[in-house]
Amino acid sequence: MGVLNVTPDSFSDGGLHRDGEGAIAHGLAMAAAGAALVDVGGESTRPGAGAVPEPEEADRVLPVVRALAEAGVVVSVDTAKAGVAAAALEAGAAVVNDVTSLGDPEMAGVVAEHGAGLVLMHMQGDPRTMQDDPRYGDVVAEVTRFLVDRAAAAREAGVDPRGICIDPGIGFGKNLEHNLALLANLGALAETGFPVMIGASRKSWIPALLGEVPMVERDPLSAVAHALAVAGGASVIRVHDVVMGLRSARIADAIVRASAKGRHR
Repeated sequence: MGVLNVTPDSFSDGGLHRDGEGAIAHGLAMAAAGAALVDVGGESTRPGAGAVPEPEEADRVLPVVRALAEAGVVVSVDTAKAGVAAAALEAGAAVVNDVTSLGDPEMAGVVAEHGAGLVLMHMQGDPRTMQDDPRYGDVVAEVTRFLVDRAAAAREAGVDPRGICIDPGIGFGKNLEHNLALLANLGALAETGFPVMIGASRKSWIPALLGEVPMVERDPLSAVAHALAVAGGASVIRVHDVVMGLRSARIADAIVRASAKGRHR
């Protein structure tokens, strides 16, 4: 999944693809580079980010979603608002990536009505408060339990379970220890039977672990985490650099498959 932020304030590339033509061109380039999905978002969820009114968010994402979908790109829309999701699905999006896991009570119905895919993510708190002082007893168990519960709620609302993907929310209400625990124990999430998505790309866990790392140097480090995530059971990685992410994922996947074949000989 390629990240396409149509925002002025996203943490890694705020404003870089803010204008419609530039965003569309970047989305097409990501698809050409091998992204299976292009995730279009019009509201930043970086720590401390403010809310964006629904009409403004829709104005940002809909022209981009429509143009990419018309060009044959499989588009997901990164939104927590059911109204934006409905408009994006009508414009051609195929998936809703909801960082609040149905925080909007109308979201599941919208996804079900359109027969769309749904990514459910865990976040403790909200973008304005999530990194203040995140605490867990057992982060892996608590995140897994939450996502299974949210998936059940989506199914009860009519969402096709075959289209549900779960995301532990790396960097969303987690400190470094929490993030590493989740990345190291993806098997617990994979055992739920739902595909697991990991979005560790360029996030603050990298400088928290290594010290200050310029944003432009974080992609290779993100690729290491994503490759290990694939080996650990992840089915989808959400990346800014599609070429690097895809290559690393393919290598990890090939090694995992070769290992599995070897055990059955």
